[in-house]
Amino acid sequence: MGGHLVGLAVTVGTPVFELAVPFEVFGTDRSDIVDPWYRFQVCTAEPGPLPSTQGMSLNAAHSFDDLLDADTVIVAALARPVQLDPPQSLVKVVREVHRRGGRIVSLCTGAYVLAAAGLLDGRTATTHWMNSSDFAHRFPEVDLDPVPLYIDHGDVITTAGSGAAIDTCLHLLRQDHGAAVANEVARRMVVPPHREGGHPQCTRPVVTHEPTDDLAPVLQWARERLNQPLSVPELARLAQMGERTFARRFRETLGITPLQWLLQQRIRLAQELLETSDRPVEQIARDTGFGTAANLRYHFGRTTGMSPQSYRHIFRFRSAAAVNVR
Repeated sequence: MGGHLVGLAVTVGTPVFELAVPFEVFGTDRSDIVDPWYRFQVCTAEPGPLPSTQGMSLNAAHSFDDLLDADTVIVAALARPVQLDPPQSLVKVVREVHRRGGRIVSLCTGAYVLAAAGLLDGRTATTHWMNSSDFAHRFPEVDLDPVPLYIDHGDVITTAGSGAAIDTCLHLLRQDHGAAVANEVARRMVVPPHREGGHPQCTRPVVTHEPTDDLAPVLQWARERLNQPLSVPELARLAQMGERTFARRFRETLGITPLQWLLQQRIRLAQELLETSDRPVEQIARDTGFGTAANLRYHFGRTTGMSPQSYRHIFRFRSAAAVNVR
């Protein structure tokens, strides 16, 4: 049949938002971008109608046992009664899929199922910050970090609440098919390219008399000049702020420092150029502001876990179709 099979595990009372995101990212046919696209199936304890939140119900055609055939299992967020007593049938299936080498992902409080299955023992994990105290109390063997949007161990990925589901699903898409494909899907969803996993779930409130988009012109200006040397003092002058004010404002708005943001933007541009052009690594290093190939290799390797050459080999041809539809 072809196509990576994604199985979405749904339980009684699952929040609608956490259902909609994997449906949109993996369950919408986008074979015009990548063919074959994902195969997607919704699995419940028993096939048939299942109540979710806000009075809505979902009619699932598959049971938890069908997850055993999945390449990736996504456990959607859980209603409070299910958090307290996760279905043992789902716990067993998730444990078995992991044993077979499948990728296991939790969205929001779906982490309770992964913890109950023992997949998070001795590992860092995250969940919605509002559940962090309860989760840590119930699963002391898990090193809970309530700050990141998601934590990826390769075989197991845990995610914060609500909007972080979008970032996680786009992250999975980037892993499978590259940055160009993920960015094209993000454009179709009318959402920004995904935030990195280390981005905090919550940032300090922005001062109300300052507009929330006051940094937007500066960010756009910098994106258009990533091949040039850019400094924080220069960006601060463009924003008409002192350096300290600019750095504080930047962190309050984006959750990271200006230099971290610049590095992310340069890495993303390098990924796109590696996927969509024949430029040598030395040229891409200059075009992205890294200067030398050695500097690009160092930062690219630290961020993606692979060399630019390996990244190009893996993702270039997969992303070709996405380039054609832009």
